[in-house]
Amino acid sequence: MKFVRFRVNNTEHTGVLENEGINEIQGNLFEHWTYTGDTYSIKEVQLLAPIHPNQIIGIGANYVGNSADLPEELPELPVFFFKPVSSVIGTGEEIVIPKGIHEVKFESELAVVIGKTAKNIEEIDALDYVFGYTIGNDVTAPQYFHRDGHWTIGKSFDSFTPLGPVIETELDPAVVRVEAKVNGVEKQNSPTEWMIIPLKK
Repeated sequence: MKFVRFRVNNTEHTGVLENEGINEIQGNLFEHWTYTGDTYSIKEVQLLAPIHPNQIIGIGANYVGNSADLPEELPELPVFFFKPVSSVIGTGEEIVIPKGIHEVKFESELAVVIGKTAKNIEEIDALDYVFGYTIGNDVTAPQYFHRDGHWTIGKSFDSFTPLGPVIETELDPAVVRVEAKVNGVEKQNSPTEWMIIPLKK
């Protein structure tokens, strides 16, 4: 299913996207919800980020240029970083570049939406905690990277994490490609099999 958040008449709603229509739902998205019976045309709503995350955790430098570059052994400790929830915006919203920033980079990402509390779980059970997947743009200002490798500031400005527009619950993360286009020109096209830390083996 494709879940969306949207605004209409200055009110936020949640729904299921089907063809070009949205069927509104109510309840807890991750546990129990029902259809309200109200439907909207996608043309009459403003799509928002599909989720209000309570935290955003990234894995840095997780793609290689081709399958031959994949390491034989996984790193003992991957490079993790956090992004603040204040950086989240919806699809099509403007990315605001603060004054004084000389360069920004796009980084298209497959974003994993965790649907239930996960702590001290076994690797084999990890995907049982995934609700679905969405698309993220990990906007980055590299001039704010610390010389010792700290990335937080360069990734944390308001509007630097566009998400969406949907959470897709029926997706095999092992067989998708993460793409990016800038002004219609393809700049990124990476299969998830090129991930150093894979979602699914």
